[in-house]
Amino acid sequence: MAPARLAIVAGGGDLPRRVAEQARASDRRPFVVGLAGFADAALVTEYGGVQLSVGQLGKLIQLMRKEGCEEMVFAGSLKRPDFSTLKLDLKGIQSLPRILAAAKKGDDALLRAVMDVFAEAGFRIIGADDVLDDLRVSAGPLGRVAPGAEHWPDIRRAAEVASVSGSLEIGQGAISCDGLILAVEAQEGTDRMLARIPDLTPEIRGTPETRRGVLVKRPKPQQERRIDLPTIGVRTVEGAAAAGLAGIAVEAGAALVVDRQAVARAADAAGIFIYGFTLAELA
Repeated sequence: MAPARLAIVAGGGDLPRRVAEQARASDRRPFVVGLAGFADAALVTEYGGVQLSVGQLGKLIQLMRKEGCEEMVFAGSLKRPDFSTLKLDLKGIQSLPRILAAAKKGDDALLRAVMDVFAEAGFRIIGADDVLDDLRVSAGPLGRVAPGAEHWPDIRRAAEVASVSGSLEIGQGAISCDGLILAVEAQEGTDRMLARIPDLTPEIRGTPETRRGVLVKRPKPQQERRIDLPTIGVRTVEGAAAAGLAGIAVEAGAALVVDRQAVARAADAAGIFIYGFTLAELA
């Protein structure tokens, strides 16, 4: 018997396509639902899916049942919507009070509230890494470059700040250079955070000629790990390289890498490291 269809709720970025490709290759017959304003419309068309507003919860449940889906995965980036302008169906209206209440507690609570709506409707929610076996970053260097002893103080400093920032529902990333925190990720996301670094005075940051500083991404302490794990891709490497950073460090087993080989090649070409650190290494 063929497995039940897998519903892929697609946000922005390359991850939804990778998940859809693997689901198709493993005969999961993916049903792609693109979130309007975030998902790649070409991906939705290619997989014969549909595009819905973030607030059309009832429509999404109805379609997943019609398509024979039992499991669903959220993949890709998604920013907090403007609830005052959100297009809602009846289920969305009924769920809005508890979602708004959860939103006041932070993004992780918001995501849990949304997931609860689908779990109560009978769907099993899995992580993108449950579909793509090679998605999680393992311990150690990803490419040929590894961090040196001089980089570990910045890795530990940025990891500490990212943990505190995450516990306050601010973001998942921070950049440290010689012990100075240059940036903390918030709602703008990693790419835009990295783009700010070259605007800083050269005395406190690295350059592509003399690389200094490290970007660290790690889950929030209260993270729901089936959705919104820290993710890096080629664009992250390009941004770190342009910012003059020496490397990127992420928590091993708790971060995702989209297109591992391409990311490693990009890092090697730029001469920067991608490293999966363990909690023991932060001690």
